[in-house]
Amino acid sequence: MTRPVPAPRLRATGRSLSRPPAPRSPSLTAATPGPHDGVPSGPHRTATATLRAARARGALRAAVSQGIHGLSRCTPEGRWTGLDTDIARAVAAAALGDPEAVDWRPVTAGDRLTALEAGHADLTTCNLTWTMGREATRRVLFAGVTCYDGEGFLVPADSDVTGPEDLAGRRLAVHRGCTTTFNLDAWYGPRGLEVEPVAFDDPADALAAYAAGDCAAYVLDRTALAGARSRLPRPRDHHILPVSISREPMAAAVHETDPQWFRLVRWVLQLLLAAEYESPGAAARHAGPHGPAVGLDERWADRVLSAVGTYADVYERNLGAASGLDVPRGLNHLWTSGGLHYPVPLH
Repeated sequence: MTRPVPAPRLRATGRSLSRPPAPRSPSLTAATPGPHDGVPSGPHRTATATLRAARARGALRAAVSQGIHGLSRCTPEGRWTGLDTDIARAVAAAALGDPEAVDWRPVTAGDRLTALEAGHADLTTCNLTWTMGREATRRVLFAGVTCYDGEGFLVPADSDVTGPEDLAGRRLAVHRGCTTTFNLDAWYGPRGLEVEPVAFDDPADALAAYAAGDCAAYVLDRTALAGARSRLPRPRDHHILPVSISREPMAAAVHETDPQWFRLVRWVLQLLLAAEYESPGAAARHAGPHGPAVGLDERWADRVLSAVGTYADVYERNLGAASGLDVPRGLNHLWTSGGLHYPVPLH
C-alpha cells in the first residue's frame, strides 16, 4: 500500500507563512555545455566548426551571384563589388581580421542554398529572398535582411507596357531557381491572365534575351534590375515599371548546423544598422565587449566598420547616387526615416 506523501511543513517568517525554499535548478546556477562542439554557454566561447575552418584556410567562402551590378559582380579588374559582397567583407573582417580574405564562389540562382548544404560555402549573400518555405525545407538559416526589395519589370521605354497587366500573354525573361515564377503565378493567376516565363541560369543570358527582343520584359528584383539596365548600351531606352508584385526581403544565409556561426553573422548585420543609427564609435563600444561570446575578440566591431562603414555607407556606395544606379533607399531606410530597418540594441 502506498502511503501518502506528507505536505512540506510551513515555517514562520515574521508575520507570514511560507514553504521552505525549493532547491535551485542546476541549469540556472551553473553554465551548461552548449549544443555545438561542446562550446560553453557562458560569456566566452571558442570558435566552432565554420569559424575554425575559415581561419585554417585563411578565407571565408562566400556564395555570390554570377554577376548582378549593385549586388555582386566581378569588375574587369577582378574585384568583386556590390552590396552583397560588402556584407561578406564585413563578416570576413569580423571573423578573420581581413575584409579581403574572401573566396568568392559565384553560383546560379538554383545553387545558392545547395552550396551551403553541400559544405561548399560558409555564407550565401546572393540576392536571396528569405521565405518560410526555404528555411523550413532546406538545411539553412537566414541571419538577417540585407535589402528589402520587390519583383519588378524592365521594359523598353517606347513600348506600350505601362503596367504588369499589359504583359499578359507575352514571354518574360527570368532567372531559374528564383521566386520569380511563383510571384508571376500569384499575381497573374487570380486575374485570369497568363504569361510565359523563359528561365535562364545566367543573368547575362536573361538580359541578352530581353535586349534582343526575344522577351517583352526582364523580371527580377527591382534593385537588381537597376544594375541590369546600366549594362545595356542605351540604359535610358529602358525603364523599370513603378510597381512591385511581391515582397522580397533579401537576406544572408548560413548552414543550420552551426548556431554560433549563425549568431556571428546576424550580429555583424545588426552592427551595420546600429552604427548608422547611433554612430560608428558608439556601436563599436557597445558591441565590442560581446565579441568573445561569439568566438571573436573585442576589436571585431572596429574592424567591420573600418572595412565597410555603416549600412548607409554600404547602400550608398553600391546602390545609391554614388554608384551611378541611384536606387532610392525607400524601405531600406532606418525606421526613423520611414524604412523597415530597425537595429537590435547592442548593449
